Amino acid sequence: MAIDAGDLRVDYQLDELLERTAPADPFALFSEWFKVAKDSGSPEPNAMIIATVTESGTPAARVVLLKQASSEGFVFYTNYESRKGRELSRKPAIAAVLNWLELQRQVRIEGTVERAAPEVSTNYFHSRPKKSQIGAWVSPQSEEIPDRNFLETRQQEVEQQYADAEELPRPEYWGGYVIKPSLIEFWQGRSSRLHDRLAYRKTEKGDWEMVRLAP
Repeated sequence: MAIDAGDLRVDYQLDELLERTAPADPFALFSEWFKVAKDSGSPEPNAMIIATVTESGTPAARVVLLKQASSEGFVFYTNYESRKGRELSRKPAIAAVLNWLELQRQVRIEGTVERAAPEVSTNYFHSRPKKSQIGAWVSPQSEEIPDRNFLETRQQEVEQQYADAEELPRPEYWGGYVIKPSLIEFWQGRSSRLHDRLAYRKTEKGDWEMVRLAP
């Protein structure tokens, strides 16, 4: 069945993004935009698409949840033995996108990743609900499994094993990645498709230069 979305159009007019008001620090602008997205009531404003590089050199994308952001980088958590984990171990290059449609805004990130410190991953793991901790033990993420019953049976086993525990130990194969950006681009929708795009590029000195990109 063919789909024709050619007539779906929105004229973006909510805001502007100009050099004279943009901060010199991209993390300051990200913090500002993220707070607005969070306060807007957007469902899961921390939903972030990440793309990794496969063994054959092709891109592979999926959605994860951004959990921390600071001048040190952008942090998400996953199974290190999952497909994305294996791809990042082989080639630690990554691209990420956060898209806030209701604000007509988008942030693009390019850079490399490194694993978060073990204590950081453990602290976050123990901040999660117990059922989420159990889920990390249950799922051999990205591996083929015979059916849904496989997961439900394994869930019952782990629940029984840790029935009297308030928290579970963090699996060694589960933890955080820190995206170390070399580029952060902010996109603000504007009328007539003449959008605002400000890109911050990390220089050899370690500071940031801001440039405007054509839409």
